[in-house]
Amino acid sequence: MPIVTGLEDLSRVRLAYDIVAEEYAARMPDTRVESALDLAMVDAFILAVSFDSAVDLDDADPGVRTGSDDAPRVLDAGCGAGRMTRYLADRGCRAEGVDFSHGMIAMARRDHRDLSFRMAPLAELPFPDGTFAGVMLWYSIIHTPPAGQARIFAEAARVLQPGGHLLVGFQYGRGTRNVGELYRAYGYDIQLTRHNYTADEVVGHAQSVGLQEVCRLVRQPRKHERDGQAIVLARAD
Repeated sequence: MPIVTGLEDLSRVRLAYDIVAEEYAARMPDTRVESALDLAMVDAFILAVSFDSAVDLDDADPGVRTGSDDAPRVLDAGCGAGRMTRYLADRGCRAEGVDFSHGMIAMARRDHRDLSFRMAPLAELPFPDGTFAGVMLWYSIIHTPPAGQARIFAEAARVLQPGGHLLVGFQYGRGTRNVGELYRAYGYDIQLTRHNYTADEVVGHAQSVGLQEVCRLVRQPRKHERDGQAIVLARAD
């Protein structure tokens, strides 16, 4: 399948994040920027991947955590500086991250030495089919235009185990935003465009690769946010 995300766009995004990686890691070292609602969806994802696919989540005990030997293997795809990879790992997952920014991976390896990180684009994940119980795309689809989304979701579905779960976080809406201007306030002159998507669009991409929606969250923006936020949880049959 050809990659249709646009090499020039990808190179520009990579360069931008390479430039701001250290600043990004310093300003967002953990999950303090996430709302309680957002983290509740991440926790639901962790619970989903922590139990056999035959177990109904309503019947699962959230206090149960699997041991390290049988903990679910989870991929943080587009991990940035690794703060969400750490969140997953601290809650019982065998979490690892991939990102295509050299700078971001350098920060992730520096700040989370006990976790595994490697360079890779979302459209070419370096793992065999069915490797993971869960894949998380936490605000990592937002710099890929609509034409490139199908490949990202196909790769996420490919590396999921049967019964595995996908979690996707993104800014809700339509159109694009110039993210570069936000970084100029901190002295960085970068070009970076963000694409907003609706929950229906993301669910449609998931369904096109054989995943079924479990639930979704769509919320209004908080004071520091320009757009609403959405999170979709889907399951591989």
